[in-house]
Amino acid sequence: MASASGATHFATKVELTISCENLMDMDVFSKSDPLCAMYIRSSGSQWYEFGRTEMILNCLNPKFAKKFVIDYYFEMVQSLKFCVYDIDNDTYDLGDDDFLGELECTLGQIVSSKQITRGLLLKDKRPAGRGTITVSGLFLWWSDPFLEFYKQTETGWQLAHRTEVVYNNLNPTWRPFRISLRSLCGGDVENPIKVDCYDHRVNGSHDLIGTFKSTLAELQTGTHISPAEFECINANKLKKKNYKNSGVLCIKRCQVVKEYSFLDYIMGGCQINFTIAIDFTGSNGDPKSPHSLHYINPEGYNEYLTAIWAVGNVIQDYDSNKMFPVFGFGAQVPPSWQVSHEFPINFNPANPFCSGIEGVVQAYQQCLPLLKLWGPTNFSPVIRHVACFARQALQQSRASQYYVLLIITDGVITDMDQTCSAIVEASRLPMSIIIVGVGGEDFSAMEFLDSDDKLLRSPNGDVASRDIVQFVPFRDFQHAKRPCCMSALLVIFFQKVRVPGLSGSLLIILFTPLPKILS
Repeated sequence: MASASGATHFATKVELTISCENLMDMDVFSKSDPLCAMYIRSSGSQWYEFGRTEMILNCLNPKFAKKFVIDYYFEMVQSLKFCVYDIDNDTYDLGDDDFLGELECTLGQIVSSKQITRGLLLKDKRPAGRGTITVSGLFLWWSDPFLEFYKQTETGWQLAHRTEVVYNNLNPTWRPFRISLRSLCGGDVENPIKVDCYDHRVNGSHDLIGTFKSTLAELQTGTHISPAEFECINANKLKKKNYKNSGVLCIKRCQVVKEYSFLDYIMGGCQINFTIAIDFTGSNGDPKSPHSLHYINPEGYNEYLTAIWAVGNVIQDYDSNKMFPVFGFGAQVPPSWQVSHEFPINFNPANPFCSGIEGVVQAYQQCLPLLKLWGPTNFSPVIRHVACFARQALQQSRASQYYVLLIITDGVITDMDQTCSAIVEASRLPMSIIIVGVGGEDFSAMEFLDSDDKLLRSPNGDVASRDIVQFVPFRDFQHAKRPCCMSALLVIFFQKVRVPGLSGSLLIILFTPLPKILS
């Protein structure tokens, strides 16, 4: 708060508690039902209401539970007025209730005396019978607490995690956080852990509130119903008389769960089913032209074939039978020459499988001269095709099938809304999608589908349950060594492949600490 001169005034919180004795009895058949309203006088000498206590039925000696917390400015005169009423109706307006008396004083008088007791006065300043009012003031020293978790090492305590700061709070609740066991306790739940609680300071010289030591095994004993409690002790205050602790930290939940990696799935018998979809739209250019992305050079390669080899050689090691269904989209297909967005490149709808990556390459080379590259670029048909099989696998009693769809394309998606919807639906299935962008076109739409920052949302508002798309621009690794491509692919499986019901190797902790004023 700033004065008219522009000087800054620093405030301290003061908690006011109100009680009365010997109030006038205004009711005929019962006692008064008192309530106390507090008013503050503004710089213009106008009184405005700051707050009210609760009403207490049939009581002439009320001790109000509702307290007033107000900012105290040492250098300012803060005039207060406490008015007591006998509540006779349900209206908010106090003007139609019986007036039992008032007290005018300054906040400075209350603070300097800690407690004042005065006789209540009527509007004409006559005593309101024998009624008195007592106002007690208590300074509240608010803290901005945060926690630091330390791991014990051979060289001492090493910081493992720092929570966020909870401002102006003596009963903070910190957000749950996740941390690996190795980072917190070296993977051993019996290794010591130290937790420090600090009061945050802007200049970085944080004040230690208290500390405690424990183990992960002890932290795990806490539940929402029965939290694990740890006293925060400040060693510098142990010699103080009656010092017990500086607050209590309550761990409501601490859970260790196993993170299942891609290799865990494979070792557990999960079968990977690999499907390839190839873009045969006209934007790729005439395959007979050296400028076409489908042009096969004298060495027998183009960007599509290179992408198939690079990705396929990684995936095929995890496909038990190495039989891959391969589909094309965006071309006119013989003999009807209708545009298709889901045709087998071996032209055998009953058996669209190719044997190994070599079989995929051979089928691609044989079908290319027979197609008329056309358009548009629609992803949704082939995504829904694979999702159909993934949905059937989801109905099995155990997670034994996982589907990976590789889409190789050169540019902008035409059916973006339908593709978003198909991906959102597929996110609930055991399925992932790799999109490899070839050529130098704008791939912003692909990056949008690879929703790393936030989960994909369909046009009707449905949100994906997980991120199942990994987009890889071919130009980013076409001149790199094979391990670079493999690394890009493994990101999908180590970070995104999740079977429903399995979670990560993470420590999750909920806090509700410091249930008293810190001393």
